[in-house]
Amino acid sequence: MGAHGPVFEADGAARLNAQGKPLIRTWLFPLDQAERHDVWNPIGLRGTASDSYTVRDLFVPEAFSSTREHPEEREISGPLYAFTMQGLYAVGVAGVALGLARAMLEDFKILAAEKTPRGRPRLAEGSMTQADFARAEARVGSAEAYALSVLAEIYGRADDWEIINFVDRARVRLICSNAIQASIDAADWAHRAAGVSAIFPGSPFERRFRDIHTLSQQIQARAAHFEAVGQVLLGEAPAIFY
Repeated sequence: MGAHGPVFEADGAARLNAQGKPLIRTWLFPLDQAERHDVWNPIGLRGTASDSYTVRDLFVPEAFSSTREHPEEREISGPLYAFTMQGLYAVGVAGVALGLARAMLEDFKILAAEKTPRGRPRLAEGSMTQADFARAEARVGSAEAYALSVLAEIYGRADDWEIINFVDRARVRLICSNAIQASIDAADWAHRAAGVSAIFPGSPFERRFRDIHTLSQQIQARAAHFEAVGQVLLGEAPAIFY
């Protein structure tokens, strides 16, 4: 298991980082040294099992601690580790969002071939449905292609030890934020277009709708990321950008 938190000196003062703020480190320890609390019962993403836990009087050797604030301190080489931990988190969440949106569009395609709403033509025959489905498909496909293209470019020239530069970190954040937002938009459309077929427990849309809207509340989905990226791309970089 792991935890993040500030470091305190022997006199009780918080250890500060280069920006004068409390230094945050990550500690890893065996599962049996923690008391788990079964509190993870959200509307979606229940499979992540993000429960809480408590530890008491736990000593963690320095060798089992790290920091997300200084990626240059890593001890493993290779282009993957040139990416910041926060950037890799964003890539993972974006991948989940794209997968959920893609699955909802595939399920809608099946539904559209079979369903005939009352007083309307079969869903797949409706001109508005056809146009909106094409737009949703393009939105998800282009977001995925953009993400894969930028990641391949950055990974291809990443150094074995040097972390990726400020602008590339911002570009990783941008492609992920874009993919997450495009996925939410496409999933919302599919859920709405499916009508009452989407509102019952156990439908192909119900669980994924809950999952993607739980994801949309996660830190990686913040709309504020676009502002931070824009600052970097316009040469007005914030003091800290992971």
